[in-house]
Amino acid sequence: MEHYAGLDVSLDETSICIVDAEGRIIRETKVATDPAVIAAVLTAPGIKCRRVGLEAGPLSQWLFSGLAEAGVAVICIETRHAKAVLKAQTNKNDRNDARGIAQMMRVNLYRVVHVKTLQSQGRLHRVRDSRSGLWRLLHDAENQITSARRNCFRTTT
Repeated sequence: MEHYAGLDVSLDETSICIVDAEGRIIRETKVATDPAVIAAVLTAPGIKCRRVGLEAGPLSQWLFSGLAEAGVAVICIETRHAKAVLKAQTNKNDRNDARGIAQMMRVNLYRVVHVKTLQSQGRLHRVRDSRSGLWRLLHDAENQITSARRNCFRTTT
């Protein structure tokens, strides 16, 4: 049987809700926000998650990479779209948000957000740093040329 999971991530703990194809809750738990711990829950015996939803946020790149490496079919979803769907809930808390995200995964009601890999993010930082270094060199050279021109063409009275 296929299952769908929703993760509501906070800095210390992550709420996990796993539902079946009919929408019945199979498991709800709260675990430490660590990809290995979350992957252990999602790949437990008897659970075959077809999709796992994770809202985009500050920890999503790290969690997405860790869960994908563990073989979990994780999808990062757009925060604004998830908020619009989840605001219909009567009680807004981590547990209910995880339930709502799991149901969104089950009925394909989500917008995917592309998550860059940690390696590409590192390359991007290196390119940006190189570019800013070259820009500083160009700026310094322009300032030196301007200063030299002023000194050469300075008139004394």
